Amino acid sequence: MASMNCSAGDLAQLLGPNVTNSTGAAAFICSQFQIAAGNFNATQFAVDNTYLLFSAYLVFSMQLGFAMLCAGSVRAKNTMNIMLTNVLDAAAGGLFYYLFGFAFAFGTPSNGFIGKHNFGLKAFPSSSFDYSYFLYQWAFAIAAAGITSGSIAERTQFVAYMIYSSFLTGFVYPVVSHWFWSVDGWASATREHGDLLFGSGVIDFAGSGVVHMVGGIAGLWGALIEGPRIGRYHHSGRSIALRGHSASLVVLGTFLLWFGWYGFNPGSFNKILSAYTDAPVYYGQWSAIGRTAVTTTLAGCTAALTTLFCKRILSGHWNVTDVCNGLLGGFAAITAGCSVVEPWAAIVCGFVASLVLIGCNKLAEIFKFDDPLEAAQLHGGCGTWGVIFTALFATEKYVGEVYPKKPGRPYGLFMGGGGNLLAAHLIQVLVIIGWVSATMGPLFFVLHKLKLLRISAEDEMAGMDLTRHGGFAYIYHDDDDESQRPGTFRLGQIEPTNSTTPSANA
Repeated sequence: MASMNCSAGDLAQLLGPNVTNSTGAAAFICSQFQIAAGNFNATQFAVDNTYLLFSAYLVFSMQLGFAMLCAGSVRAKNTMNIMLTNVLDAAAGGLFYYLFGFAFAFGTPSNGFIGKHNFGLKAFPSSSFDYSYFLYQWAFAIAAAGITSGSIAERTQFVAYMIYSSFLTGFVYPVVSHWFWSVDGWASATREHGDLLFGSGVIDFAGSGVVHMVGGIAGLWGALIEGPRIGRYHHSGRSIALRGHSASLVVLGTFLLWFGWYGFNPGSFNKILSAYTDAPVYYGQWSAIGRTAVTTTLAGCTAALTTLFCKRILSGHWNVTDVCNGLLGGFAAITAGCSVVEPWAAIVCGFVASLVLIGCNKLAEIFKFDDPLEAAQLHGGCGTWGVIFTALFATEKYVGEVYPKKPGRPYGLFMGGGGNLLAAHLIQVLVIIGWVSATMGPLFFVLHKLKLLRISAEDEMAGMDLTRHGGFAYIYHDDDDESQRPGTFRLGQIEPTNSTTPSANA
């Protein structure tokens, strides 16, 4: 918003000698202009912070989506356990992000590696940050922790959840977000001091790399070190599906995550009341926010439909759980470039994200990797594709609007912007994989050696709800041959038989 300036001396000359005490009149008029200008600035801050707060609430609502998705994707005997871990991801993450995480991520001035100010929100608010910004970034941090909890579900000790979640939100994730989002970060596209990486910095607008890759790779190491769930793979090597107990909860969680993504991606602008120079009065940051919501929607919808038909060809069934995962994979992929690509490019992003997810799931079966929610494949694999996609399809116009203007700033390779942005993004992929592997891998390994990571085989077979949490979330009988007891109901599932599939009939 343009500033309002008023000079009493200049105004006095315009009033002319016929006006009594023209200097005093000019000073009075200018003082009123200054009051009006102050009110306009205060209104702008209020509107922008209200928008950011609303976006933070949307992102936080994704925790409910994660909880429902996780609950539906695990077996009923572990429902209370996975729900409790989702609650504690938010609670522990809130405390540790307040004490350390925000300072490591955005404490400025700092070096390029890690922040070093604002521990415990000291000196808040300031001209740089208000409380709404902290709340928004905290919601992002606990989203990364929620991704990891899905990968190690149904076999992890409760104390391990507490340790890894605190470490991830308090240190591992904040360092990565400092690198790519802080004005001091060595690879940030908004870096204020020093040269940008390859002249562009990394354009990871809402975190395909910073959030999704971090959570997915952390989950990958946790699941690898723990090993698969009992019964997941036959001794002959054949994969056995341990399906979740409620497709309804999976769909509910997916729609809640979809809703929250409109805070995750468009909200990452942080402010809405910003006009663009040399643009029509109706076109400003509010238009870019709307476009970002559209690209997010198109990528998710395309990925969902692509997954639907691909899985129909591969398995012979229309599977709602696979479609939900495909939808989320499209969202994870578009998160990096949602603000700087055309809507048609988002369709390309979603299409490829679906193929990436299906391919990663096939590799997981080959290597006997067990992730109950496909979180490592979905967020790690599709997040990586999203980082690469942005480097290929980012447009010059939108990059110039969203990021600080810089002559000759690189943009997408396929859009004529050269390969510098792609080089920066390949470095981002490598350093995130290296950093998370070097921090979370040893943590999970130490927990494993101390016998704090995986529960006993007896507890796993009985279900953690019974052995660790005082009882089942539902009245549930695991033995299908047990007679139905009066006043109870049975949760079970019917597996499709080969004789009824189109491929078998053929």
